[in-house]
Amino acid sequence: MKVFSRKVEPDAEAFLANLRREGTPQRVHHMELFLDAEIQKAVCKRFDLTAGLNEDDPYFAEKRQIAIQRFLGYDCIYANLEFDMPLRQATAADTAELARRDGRVFQDEHSGPVMSWEDFEKYPWPDIATVSDRSFVWYEKNLPDDMCLVPNTRAHFAEFLTWLMGYETLCFALYDNRDLVSAIAKKLLEIARGVTERLLQFDCVKAVWGSDDMGFKTGTLISPADLREFVLPGHKALVEMAHKAGRLYMLHSCGNLREIMPDLIEDVKIDAKHSFEDIIQPVTEAKASYGDSIALLGGIDLDFLCRADEQAIRKRVRETLDVCMPGGGYCLGTGNSVANYVPLENYLVMLDEGRRYGA
Repeated sequence: MKVFSRKVEPDAEAFLANLRREGTPQRVHHMELFLDAEIQKAVCKRFDLTAGLNEDDPYFAEKRQIAIQRFLGYDCIYANLEFDMPLRQATAADTAELARRDGRVFQDEHSGPVMSWEDFEKYPWPDIATVSDRSFVWYEKNLPDDMCLVPNTRAHFAEFLTWLMGYETLCFALYDNRDLVSAIAKKLLEIARGVTERLLQFDCVKAVWGSDDMGFKTGTLISPADLREFVLPGHKALVEMAHKAGRLYMLHSCGNLREIMPDLIEDVKIDAKHSFEDIIQPVTEAKASYGDSIALLGGIDLDFLCRADEQAIRKRVRETLDVCMPGGGYCLGTGNSVANYVPLENYLVMLDEGRRYGA
């Protein structure tokens, strides 16, 4: 196939108006939590996107990111403040076609680096004030005017509780060591506040991500009551920071969150929700349930995208857009992220059908 049947130019203002649900946009806007590095590398190689860029340039990575996002039709750049939070992880061979050379990494469910008060005191908690923001400084001066930054606040409150303690240990601690759980949650909020404060200093940052998987197929990973005590207040604090600065707060969270969606909308006050699986709730159903209150992002089920043929993908995209586009508040994308096991052709077909829609 011809790669893309229609050329689109980034339009950050229209993208943000769409997220604010200010009416049906003139075209489809696309959004992902991220694209795996292997997908980005494959796109660059196939379409020669780094031609003319010097790999020895200290800002090669940033220039490459702009080239990738513009080519694929995105209005924004995903970025992070990079710092280390040591965890206990296991590695397994990666069987994807675009395999990770060092394998796939999994969190240890049974244990983590912070399982006791002694561990808590010894853990090398990062000092966010010392973390480099060189990429953001460069983007502030060099990002094209028709694009914006949408960085991650590192607000993995529920995730870091399970990663630092081990999910099994966390479950026991919620019964017999809640003070430790509370102390970790407060430390995580301190870190996320520091990250968010620094991100919001940059004018090119127009929205921020909170990324925090809280559920599985049939429910939340810990009780809704415990999420309300240890996790949701963190997101609420960051939402308040973002809104005070005139920015949007988008939440990525996998799993069945039906029991806490009213909390997320009415109390935490997120602006958008990302991550949808057909087996839990298709994004078209979420539009009917929540589309009057928040924007919805993605929703082309990842399992479907991996297995379907071109005709089925195009049909699914059109049917999704028919339901989710009216009134605004929807961006086309995968149900989770563009993982390295997603067939590149299928991903490009999804993007192309979005470009075709309504043209």
